[in-house]
Amino acid sequence: MVAVAVVSGPAANADEWRPRPGTLYISDLPKTESWRAAPVARGWGMSHECLANWPEGRPEVNVWHRDFSTAETAYAEQKVVAFATEAEAITFAEETRKSYAECATRPQEPGVTATGYDHGVLDVEEGATLHGMYTFDAEASDRPHFNYLWGVGRDGDTVTLNMWQSYWGGPPVTEWKNTLRTAVNKLY
Repeated sequence: MVAVAVVSGPAANADEWRPRPGTLYISDLPKTESWRAAPVARGWGMSHECLANWPEGRPEVNVWHRDFSTAETAYAEQKVVAFATEAEAITFAEETRKSYAECATRPQEPGVTATGYDHGVLDVEEGATLHGMYTFDAEASDRPHFNYLWGVGRDGDTVTLNMWQSYWGGPPVTEWKNTLRTAVNKLY
């Protein structure tokens, strides 16, 4: 006979992975680009544009990411975080929105100017917002212009972060709003 110990409470759930929420497919991204994608992977991924050293104490369990790219000009990423409580998800989403909204006002590299944009709120599940930033690097001889879009959306205790960046052309704001709406709707 084998004895089995049962642990309950917070300690039991600390390192327990939940089933992964729904995530974006290549076909969900704007058709303005020819996308390719890596598989969905556990963890935060490498891209943290405008979120350097943030968020403090972020969870390392129940976090997934997926990277999307084009042959040359654009990159996108989705991060999905499932929290133990809805209150934690609300706090995380608000802190992330604030961080993105303030990105253009933070110190930039020498020669770089930044302009921030608030592209508004989307009425989907518990809400989503889209922010953007345009940067110009006066010291760059190649690719001086960059555009960024950052979406934050929440459904219950789960948050999706959707990022797009490119050095070619203007940002696809309307199309990315559709992608963000799809990302939030696919969470559950």
